[in-house]
Amino acid sequence: MNRTTTRVIGWDLGGVHVKAALVEDGRVVEAVQAPCRLWRGVPALDETFAQLPDWVRDEAHHAVTMTGELTDCFADRADGVHQLSAWAEATLTGAVRIYAGRAGFVPAEAARAHAVDIASANWHATAALIGRHAPHALLVDIGSTTADLIPIVQGVPAAQGYSDAERLETGELVYTGVVRTPLLAFADHAPWRGRRTRLMAETFASTADIYRLTGDLPEGADQQYSADLKGKSLPETETRLARMVGRDREEGSTGEWRALAAWFAEAQLRPLHDAAAVLLSRPDLPGDAPLVVCGAGRFLAERLAARLGRRAVPLTEIIAERLRAEDAAWVSTCGPAVAVGLIA
Repeated sequence: MNRTTTRVIGWDLGGVHVKAALVEDGRVVEAVQAPCRLWRGVPALDETFAQLPDWVRDEAHHAVTMTGELTDCFADRADGVHQLSAWAEATLTGAVRIYAGRAGFVPAEAARAHAVDIASANWHATAALIGRHAPHALLVDIGSTTADLIPIVQGVPAAQGYSDAERLETGELVYTGVVRTPLLAFADHAPWRGRRTRLMAETFASTADIYRLTGDLPEGADQQYSADLKGKSLPETETRLARMVGRDREEGSTGEWRALAAWFAEAQLRPLHDAAAVLLSRPDLPGDAPLVVCGAGRFLAERLAARLGRRAVPLTEIIAERLRAEDAAWVSTCGPAVAVGLIA
């Protein structure tokens, strides 16, 4: 059998990460994520592409989804969709199809005409894959930057919104993640030594800092620069967190900084809980519908499920027969790339 007829590479072209998943004979063989400075322009994709494993340059059928079209190097989303699709067509070896969500797959040359369906539709791919295995569920994919909460009803994605703007309104997109989100995005105060202190209105620290201190951050998940462009040791992380409450690191103990990090983690969970509670109250979702969890922030999604009294089912468990156990962590992080690779 011709190897290229059973070889698919799924792609998720994001504004700060590129994710790829190699699928052979219907099984996920490898998955990888690499940082991408797309805000500098499309040539940044070439820089990232060169850093990826050799298999991404082999001939295959390529299935591409994206979120990078909203990056400010593009005039608008339609322009971003067009340029990213053109890059994929020109760079990848083999047939290239672009995932247009509710419109299915389209050829790269038709991307601009389907820009509304293609733009940031990676959540739809993951939900569509889950729907093949779970008739009712709430997908909770928490990544480095955003969280997608997508109801799945009778085996199909049942989001009330589709675009980013619509899903922000419906609570199906919560713009918070476990690496890049500034702490000031979800809190304006914090507890410190018996007082409720206001925060410094600066991006001194991000969520990667709090989860590094709590010990939750998965290895390799933080591929971005720190807020102060310095290192990621625990002392350096404590320094950034201390600045949020107007302090120097030496003014607190390790235990106090970790307690403060845990408080921020709880503060980030609250809006996710509120959004999920609204979605789970829908009459078309049964009371025992599980949360299917994935992403770099899967640990936070599992915490959310426990808080809601719902069962958490990892995406990797749902598709376990189609992957190797040793690759499960990266498969979870690269969920949309895996999804388009499997459903292509």
